[in-house]
Amino acid sequence: MNYEISSKLRMAAAAMMVGAAMVMALVASVAGVAPLVTFVFGDSLTEVGNNNYLQLSLAKSDYPHYGIDFDAAKPTGRFTNGRTIGDIISAKLGIPPPPPYLSLSPTDDTIFRGVNYASGGAGILNDTGLYFIERLSLDDQIEKFERTKQRMRAKIGDEAANKLCNEAVYFIGIGSNDYVNNFLQPFFADGQQFTHDEFLELLVSTLAEQLMRLYQLGARKMIFHGLGPLGCIPSQRMKSSRGQCLNQVNLWVQRFNAKVKQLITSLNAHLPSSQMIFADTYQPVLQLIDIRYLINLDHSFSSFRFVSHCDRIDSGFKVSNTSCCKVDPKLGGLCLPNSKLCENRNDYVFWDAFHPSDAANVVLANHFFNIMFPNSTAH
Repeated sequence: MNYEISSKLRMAAAAMMVGAAMVMALVASVAGVAPLVTFVFGDSLTEVGNNNYLQLSLAKSDYPHYGIDFDAAKPTGRFTNGRTIGDIISAKLGIPPPPPYLSLSPTDDTIFRGVNYASGGAGILNDTGLYFIERLSLDDQIEKFERTKQRMRAKIGDEAANKLCNEAVYFIGIGSNDYVNNFLQPFFADGQQFTHDEFLELLVSTLAEQLMRLYQLGARKMIFHGLGPLGCIPSQRMKSSRGQCLNQVNLWVQRFNAKVKQLITSLNAHLPSSQMIFADTYQPVLQLIDIRYLINLDHSFSSFRFVSHCDRIDSGFKVSNTSCCKVDPKLGGLCLPNSKLCENRNDYVFWDAFHPSDAANVVLANHFFNIMFPNSTAH
């Protein structure tokens, strides 16, 4: 390994250690004291079925082959063959994953254990994913959370509702669609009228207002998951002549992540009791799909370390440049009931043109869990 790569790896590892300490402190403040209450905001990477209830939505996964490796091998509205990262972390904690908001009745007490507002096709900007017709943008999701808090206040009073919201953990993972299903689409106005610098400023300023709204509604412990290397997902690789990663897209993503990290630092400095954290997902995902950054994995997915490309590694993943489900980019890149599947789904990092496989989610969830709960005996 040359000095430049080695230096970059050391810096990445140091950054991850600092982030890990912050996440540990945040989660430790609620774990072990009371059952962990989580509220999830995001897009198809964290959705668990909200779009099933949107009659006109074209961003749905409530049909085969989605869910083929989930409980009872049935589609649930998750955009993968099995579980999301949130599902896996919840199972390790021994708590049920938060249910989709739109599945709950107005009198459902499940809201006191957490809710998932994530929606496939959603973005920071309200016009992101317009061609999906119906989806819950981040603004919509925050509005739903406000309704949730109103129901809490009606049931348990203002003081108890405020306390619950202050102590809950908020997972926010959004922004991918603002690129993939907005800025990078040639027929979308945002990609035509804005330079990337202008678009980035619009994204971050809008996100700042949204995080402020969550704070005003009682959110204090927020974990924002940065974007992964979007230039390396199959839907973007298809655009290159040899199926390689699109470096320009990855550079834009890294600039977005850097800006959001700066935003979170600023908000923490100015908002009393704010404990916002930026969680890097770019490096962990890149390590799954880039030969220069490999993960040493055994069959229990218990180890995670930087290794040289010269090391002999049984990573468990054999394919990262295309998806297990053979998708047609002209039909949106989703896995359809008549799509052909790969023989071994555990060999593939990606399930369809956009989303990780269950096997990849296990690796990533295990990594994040070990950061948040380093002394846990959960398996």
